[in-house]
Amino acid sequence: MDKSAYLNFEIISMVVVTAILLLDVLLIFKRPHVPSAKESTLWVVFYACLALIFALLLGINFGSVKSTEFIAGWLTEYSLSLDNLFVFVIIMSRFKVPKKLQQEVLMVGIVMALILRGIFILLGAALIENFSWIFYIFGAFLLYTAYHQAFRGHEDEEESESKLIQLLRKRVHVVDEFHGMKLRTTVDGKRALTPLLLVFIAIAVT
Repeated sequence: MDKSAYLNFEIISMVVVTAILLLDVLLIFKRPHVPSAKESTLWVVFYACLALIFALLLGINFGSVKSTEFIAGWLTEYSLSLDNLFVFVIIMSRFKVPKKLQQEVLMVGIVMALILRGIFILLGAALIENFSWIFYIFGAFLLYTAYHQAFRGHEDEEESESKLIQLLRKRVHVVDEFHGMKLRTTVDGKRALTPLLLVFIAIAVT
């Protein structure tokens, strides 16, 4: 396999994906609304088709092994994204995010998840490459996570998040009402934070 050709393919793919993501963000912020079930389904089908087209191009240019590896990774990440989405919905419901803001908040949450996941993947790969023994630590962490998911209830997670939010409210002045997509506002001549910032912090921590 030509490594330079594969690198160019990766770079072009990242540029295209970034452009699509930016276009999606601009579209949502320019035309905020609560999408219907039909519209949501069409978007899901659209992005699924893009992934399959990418897998096809990968297979044509670099063989079926690369294409199969991508499909396996994509399906894994897709299943994980459903869990992320469920958590985002719970957080927005808990903070009573207005419906007209939920689409923008969801998109910001997705972008934050992509950035943080990318950082952790690169950091984890670098650590494993330089310190092979750290793989056992990752394995132990996965076992702990499995135990956490199996035996720790949502009530415990909500309690941990509530403590974080309570600590932030004690440290900084946060108003009760949302002010659009603003993170800061002015009330009676004093600067204050809006609940939207707490929503983003909860999403990032989760």
